[in-house]
Amino acid sequence: MSTHQGAFTVTVFGGTGFLGRRVVRHLLDSKVAVRVATRHSQRSRELFGDASGEAITTDVHDEQSVAKALSGAQGAVNAVSLYVEHGDATFRSVHVDAARRIASLARRNGVERLVHVSGIGADPASSSPYIRSRGEGELAVRSEFPNATLIRPAVMFGPDDAFLTVIAKHLRRLPVYPMFGRGQTRLQPVYVEDVAQAVATALHRPEAGGGVFECAGPRVYSYRELLQIIARATRAKAALFPLPFAAWHALARLAELLPHAPITRNQVDLMAIDNIATPGAPGFKDLGIDPRSIEAILPGMIEQSQNPHREGGPR
Repeated sequence: MSTHQGAFTVTVFGGTGFLGRRVVRHLLDSKVAVRVATRHSQRSRELFGDASGEAITTDVHDEQSVAKALSGAQGAVNAVSLYVEHGDATFRSVHVDAARRIASLARRNGVERLVHVSGIGADPASSSPYIRSRGEGELAVRSEFPNATLIRPAVMFGPDDAFLTVIAKHLRRLPVYPMFGRGQTRLQPVYVEDVAQAVATALHRPEAGGGVFECAGPRVYSYRELLQIIARATRAKAALFPLPFAAWHALARLAELLPHAPITRNQVDLMAIDNIATPGAPGFKDLGIDPRSIEAILPGMIEQSQNPHREGGPR
């Protein structure tokens, strides 16, 4: 389905991903024309329904491909992310080089507004390759598109996520659940739909240009507290067992020898670092959004996981 001529058109890179597809829906709800730029354009068809949208096969590592996706667009969203490196897809190639390419070509193609999705704690000086690439990516984007809006989500949850859903599954199946350390890492999980709304809202507000918004949930939990809440909600009986980070590193080093590593040393490093918003930083409140808690969303997620054919989920 083609975009309407003359409509405000937004290109969403990574528009079929966990966050990206929800950003697409929120933008469609706001009546803008959406162009989904993704390696898997065939997955985009179901996103549009009767709304105005198109899908374009795009390789974010190829300049010509990115330029084509941005041609004629007034807005752009970069929701491309990588959590496990494989082959030529490295944290640097995705979070830094591709981000720079999108920002540079957006500016050169006359795009008016760019929203770049990064992450809370992004730091170009971090010892973590993932966190460092996120920080370097923000600098690269700002160097090419100074008025870009940066959205930094905390760890996101929602139906079909790789966070709460995975934890709930293991808590139900395992008699003993190994924790990262003693479970004292602080987390501020955020509902993915709220982050998607923040992205769409920032794109519609010219005054958000150049801003940095840290989008985190309404409550800070220790990792142990979070596990206990999920266990109660799922009626899981698994005993929580502290496992030192040194042991996790050793396990991850072995796991990385497998074709599809269930855990990596980088992921272990991330679980040793608090993932919470900076006190006083601009966030949901500044965008007029009231973020929802895990307690409000988790029952619906559990019901949906037990009844996978049930339509949709909380919006």
